[in-house]
Amino acid sequence: MPIIILIATILLPPLGVALKHGLGTQFLISLVLTLIFYVPGLIYSLYVNYA
Repeated sequence: MPIIILIATILLPPLGVALKHGLGTQFLISLVLTLIFYVPGLIYSLYVNYA
């Protein structure tokens, strides 16, 4: 399962956060950052999921 979350995080950062943490505040932050620009959303999602 962790490899699926990693692939989802790389392809669609908010989806990776939603799979691991649910639809909470972290998901909304990741969604907004990804909509503004992909790279900040990706960095935040990787940080949330793996730090």
